[in-house]
Amino acid sequence: MKKRKVDLVVIGGGPAGMTAALKARNCGVKNILLVERDFELGGILPQCIHNGFGLHYFKEDLTGPEFAERLISRIENEGIEVLLDTFVLDVDAAGKITLVNRGGISIIDAGAIVLSMGCRERTRGSIGITGTRPAGVMTAGTAQRYVNIEGYMPGKDVVILGSGDIGMIMARRMMLEGAGVHAVIELMPYYNGLPRNKVQCLDDFDIPLYLSHTITGIAGRERVEGVYYAKVNESFKPDYESEKFIKCDTLLLSVGLTPENELSKKMDVKLNPLTDGPLVDEWMETSVPGVFACGNVVHVHDLVDFVCKESELAGEGAARYLQGQISQMNIKLAAGDGIRYVVPNYISGDRDVKVYARVSAPGRDVRLVFEGTDASYRRPVVKPSEMLELTLGGKKLASLHGKTGVVLKIH
Repeated sequence: MKKRKVDLVVIGGGPAGMTAALKARNCGVKNILLVERDFELGGILPQCIHNGFGLHYFKEDLTGPEFAERLISRIENEGIEVLLDTFVLDVDAAGKITLVNRGGISIIDAGAIVLSMGCRERTRGSIGITGTRPAGVMTAGTAQRYVNIEGYMPGKDVVILGSGDIGMIMARRMMLEGAGVHAVIELMPYYNGLPRNKVQCLDDFDIPLYLSHTITGIAGRERVEGVYYAKVNESFKPDYESEKFIKCDTLLLSVGLTPENELSKKMDVKLNPLTDGPLVDEWMETSVPGVFACGNVVHVHDLVDFVCKESELAGEGAARYLQGQISQMNIKLAAGDGIRYVVPNYISGDRDVKVYARVSAPGRDVRLVFEGTDASYRRPVVKPSEMLELTLGGKKLASLHGKTGVVLKIH
């Protein structure tokens, strides 16, 4: 069994982990180990062959593989050590990490850790659709990998449950490959992806979107033969009198993402029950000193650009921790009326802070305020599917001193 010491271990080689590692190196951390369980870096980006990535971070319109290649090239140029095909078996709050790969088992003693494991899709079992268990039911991300990486079409007649971004993008992708997409069915009274994906992926291809509907059953024994769907009431319960049937051979699920926080739980990192991700401060440090988290493992992002911006904070925070530059985070940020969650959860009040938040419901001409401060923001339109990015800084921070808590709310 091999044993070694490393200043910083970054767990997860997607855009969050790569950006955090690069920022830490830029801030003076020399001995960095980036651990990835897949055979290549990039996370989900290599299978996202559509464009729309990098508009904020690189100021260019890139595909997913192009975005990933930019970061991978920087990792290589910086000489950051990378372990691929490597799984983290165990990790504890003391910074001891147990890894396994083809070379055997290794024990790494880390001075600091960045958690960037990303998220996973919710499956049929997570939402409890009734009916049989035929072939042809899969997550939209699985279908995306089949089509874009494996060159395999999962079906010819498709229905999609959920209007998340990947669901709408796969509706377009399946149409472009010659399949028929009969409907996108959404439980909520509004779609859950970015407006550009609604327009470019559904409207431009005349794909029906049924809001306030859900799938009530799956028909088929060996293979999906069709799905039953119905309207839902204000309590999101199906109205079975409105039930209809769509003949199809494939059902794709785009019903939300769950942060991969099994390792976080092993370290006794405190999680936010609203996001299932770690509670973090303005440097993305968790409740365990020296352990940082960033990207979709903290909360699910709309754009990889925001993932990278947030992950730079984690990389810089880890560097500051290793260099003994520790700030006191005495002010708690919380979600108030109309706000589902906020990140970060604790701040110092000593510097400008980017605050990310999601609203609970759509709204127009909305005023957002940090209660107890003079900070307020106007937004012409807010949607739960679009993350808010607010800057709390300048003179507004002066009013925070002496406070123990601040609540972001819709006024």
